[in-house]
Amino acid sequence: MNMAPSACLLLLLLLGIAQTLPVQEKESHEGGHEDSHEDSHEEAHKEDTIDITTRILTANNGSKHFLFQGDLLAPKTRNAIFCADSSCFWTKYSNGYVMIPYVISNEYTANEAATIENAMTGFYASTCIRFVRRTNEYDFISIVSKGGCYSELGRKGGLQELSLNRGGCIYRGIIEHELNHALGFQHEQCRSDRDSYVQINWENIIDGDAYNFYKQQTNNLNTPYDYSSIMHYGRDAFSVAYGRDTITPIPNPNVPIGQRNGLSFWDVTRINILYNCQ
Repeated sequence: MNMAPSACLLLLLLLGIAQTLPVQEKESHEGGHEDSHEDSHEEAHKEDTIDITTRILTANNGSKHFLFQGDLLAPKTRNAIFCADSSCFWTKYSNGYVMIPYVISNEYTANEAATIENAMTGFYASTCIRFVRRTNEYDFISIVSKGGCYSELGRKGGLQELSLNRGGCIYRGIIEHELNHALGFQHEQCRSDRDSYVQINWENIIDGDAYNFYKQQTNNLNTPYDYSSIMHYGRDAFSVAYGRDTITPIPNPNVPIGQRNGLSFWDVTRINILYNCQ
């Protein structure tokens, strides 16, 4: 009889311990999720420090296309934002907007398509550019996932391809960069006046890739050189080795170049000048 209370007490203790174990495991498991979330956030933050040029060139490595300046399908003879007439620019309508029809391939997930269309809105707040879903327009941009991140330069006429590979190009900065090419804008470091602002370190450029750094006959729209342009290469683009910069800003070599966030003030200003946005 004396054992019964002890046995009951022991049983209650064991039950109490058993009931607490799942809670502890749950807390540990939830804690693991939090750590995983933090790790993912930290990893995303790390990835976000990679400049647009590096991402584009990595995605385009091994592309079957000849890509001038790393991500342009345009032939070498076509100049950036420099046209004898308006044939390489998109039409501005009587409503004051430049309406650019587009289609998005159904190979993208809903989230990827949303990311692409959200990046388009970066042009809306401060310019008259509007990307609109195509109905039956003859000239339009076809956004597809092919072998890299690349675009035509300006309006080609008819269907023109803009590739945003699902594996490496679905980032806002890259999307806006390629769309800006489609509007007619070249890379900043290829401006006709670039030698006053950057030094090209030819000896550090991969053999056979020097043509990507040739200056172009550009209409700079009376705007200053923009180190912070979304169209500017990073300092080690096409480099033979890590730490061997191909572009050095002058006179201050420490000026940041190759940003990844989105359109700069001067990017927006040039769009407004070129397309006569009010």
